[in-house]
Amino acid sequence: MDDTNEMDEDQLIDYVIRLSIEDSCKEQPSTKIPRLKINQKSESAGLQSTGDTYTLQELCGCSAAFGEVDSRGWLPLHRASVQPVKEVLELVLNASYQLNLEEKTLEGETVLTLAVQAGHVENVKILLEHGASPHNTNDRNESPLLLAVRIGCYEMASMLIKNKALVNQICLKNWTAMHEAAKVGCTDIAVLLLRNGAMITQLTGHGMTPVGIAAEFGQTDILELLIKKGGDVNAQAYNGESVLYDAAGSGNPDCIDLLLQSGANPDLSSVSKHLPIHRAAYLGHYVALKLLIEVTSRQAIAACGQSPVHSAADGGQAECLRLLIEHGFDVNFSLEKRISENYTDMRRTALYFAVSNGDVTCTEMLLNAGAKPDIDPLRCLLVAVRARRYEIVRLLLANQADVNCCFTAVSNTIFPTALQYCLRDEMMMRLLLNSGYDAESCFRCRHDRSFDMGRLWMGMHLYEIDNQKDKIPFCDFIGLSWLNDTAGKVVKILLDYVGHVTICSSLKMTLEKKRERAEICDILGSPRSLKHLCRLVIRRQITLRQLCDANIMNSLPFPHRLKNYLVYKEYDLYGKITSPNVQQIF
Repeated sequence: MDDTNEMDEDQLIDYVIRLSIEDSCKEQPSTKIPRLKINQKSESAGLQSTGDTYTLQELCGCSAAFGEVDSRGWLPLHRASVQPVKEVLELVLNASYQLNLEEKTLEGETVLTLAVQAGHVENVKILLEHGASPHNTNDRNESPLLLAVRIGCYEMASMLIKNKALVNQICLKNWTAMHEAAKVGCTDIAVLLLRNGAMITQLTGHGMTPVGIAAEFGQTDILELLIKKGGDVNAQAYNGESVLYDAAGSGNPDCIDLLLQSGANPDLSSVSKHLPIHRAAYLGHYVALKLLIEVTSRQAIAACGQSPVHSAADGGQAECLRLLIEHGFDVNFSLEKRISENYTDMRRTALYFAVSNGDVTCTEMLLNAGAKPDIDPLRCLLVAVRARRYEIVRLLLANQADVNCCFTAVSNTIFPTALQYCLRDEMMMRLLLNSGYDAESCFRCRHDRSFDMGRLWMGMHLYEIDNQKDKIPFCDFIGLSWLNDTAGKVVKILLDYVGHVTICSSLKMTLEKKRERAEICDILGSPRSLKHLCRLVIRRQITLRQLCDANIMNSLPFPHRLKNYLVYKEYDLYGKITSPNVQQIF
């Protein structure tokens, strides 16, 4: 049949079922049924789906054929239950009298559960009249009544209840028809269930009542009904999450307001020490958060060991974060140790969440509100540098992040840690060096140490090195094999930020075959310009806070060209990208 190529999947299934029935009939010599002609009409639609009752009547004498299943484990009876013509179902039922009405497909569906899910009320009625059980479930242990509630069909639910369906029958996750009604918001069906003895205290596998389900899915009308019937507004699931917490997750302000008016406690925390206000802040439910700010006690928040500011920053919810800041929440509130220890990086502050998420908006908002960038054990600046978040690095440096901080947990080095994370990234290196990174520390080591006390400056550093015996110097770090190809370029960049320095034999060996070696030797062998040395002296006199603060630098009584020179404007690679139209002096 060439036209089968034009059929869709359902039509092909119907066609195969029809041929299967015909072939079965042919195999029985005692049954005389004329071979069916497949005309244009039957090609475009299946036997049962078109309600071809005449042809079905011809086949009804061959009951054995109605016991054959297709590749999905569907009998003709299953197929008939999901098509809309009740006469077709009645004919197939009569022809399938030898079959059990509780036969399941490979997916575990009965004839009745299929008819319910298809929404065919008449088919359900016929099946019930023929003895289909309203109690038998599919393989997910979902009853026909629960499925009828799921599609919101009051007539079907009422019919099943009249046929003795169990209103409190539970599925595999302890979910009842009342839970389903609460989820989909079918108030009329919920009233029907309640009239027939439905329980509102039944707990799901997670310990949630129908009240909690209604709150979770923001179903205000059914929530109000359940509360009036005695539902507990302060019920908590097994994980401690309250009904109000579930409502905060839905973000429906009407549900939250209803619960609060009904006596819900906003200070009930979950096992993980989260309050409803944390939930609303994390998910960005602005109106819900506004309601909860007014009723949640600061003592309860403090007892949880975490602030909703953390939640808003973690969820990247800038508007909620702004709302919390406007209401005076502390942007430097630190996570309690027990909570912080759940994170491998031991984070503490809301700023860390924003930085680790790469969220420029929340980072800037927190910094403008007074967030301190150096509270966390692993500094926010190091996180941003490692993630190559240039704008966040710029914001942190402009807000006094310590560019010379050290994090010794991974590698304990003489030189500040940030450089380790950007040795292959000149733009990031320049951003750090321009902001006061201690480039001179990269040329301090114990190799070839001279005790020439006439060199007072160097002698002062020797005392420091003697107290850093276990620390790794830059010359050893840059000599690692995986950094071999970048050593020359890095050293050349560092020389732009130091005066007269000498390099040790170890670093000389590393640079021996690098293409930058000749240029580096020329720089080291020649006197540095007076202008450059003056720049270094002035930068040492200016604090890092002043150096990184554009407002302070602009207020200094220096010519514009000199200010640009002091901040290494000629090497501001990131600034040239973000502000390409700004004329560079150098």
